[in-house]
Amino acid sequence: MQRGGSSTRRGDIGKKARAIRLAIFDVDGVLTDGTLYIGANGEAFKAFNILDGHGVKMLQSAGVACAILSGRESAAVRHRAAELGIATVVEGAGDKLAAFEAMIARLGVAASACAYVGDDLPDLAPMQRCGFAVAVANAVQAVKAGAHYVTKAAGGRGAVREFCELVIAARGKAR
Repeated sequence: MQRGGSSTRRGDIGKKARAIRLAIFDVDGVLTDGTLYIGANGEAFKAFNILDGHGVKMLQSAGVACAILSGRESAAVRHRAAELGIATVVEGAGDKLAAFEAMIARLGVAASACAYVGDDLPDLAPMQRCGFAVAVANAVQAVKAGAHYVTKAAGGRGAVREFCELVIAARGKAR
């Protein structure tokens, strides 16, 4: 595992990041800080970081496709994905590994060409299968231990932007 900012395995991380053709993001705890706001009528609200969103757009402009794989279903997630131009959104995935396998088969992308950014135990199986496993700074310890890279920033607080900039830099693309 390499923590953000460390240079101990920078070449290895750069090689993994350069190979990425599809970046897959968990939502709660990665694209958000994991907090759910529940209204009086049961509606859920999520807060998304604008810097993370721009990072996703920059990553797409650099030629990397982006997707969302979430265990929950949320109209807010579908709305945010549409704003960011993320066409592949899988929600309500009880088995994230099976959903990951179905997603990459449908998109025709090898697991080794995928990055997965996660924070909690359901994310471990797809992280173990992908080419570049990334944990956010506030991920549970088992997820951090299973990651190739751990961001300095927390989920919903710039971790996605940090990941996007890392991949863009590894690909030699201007920010």
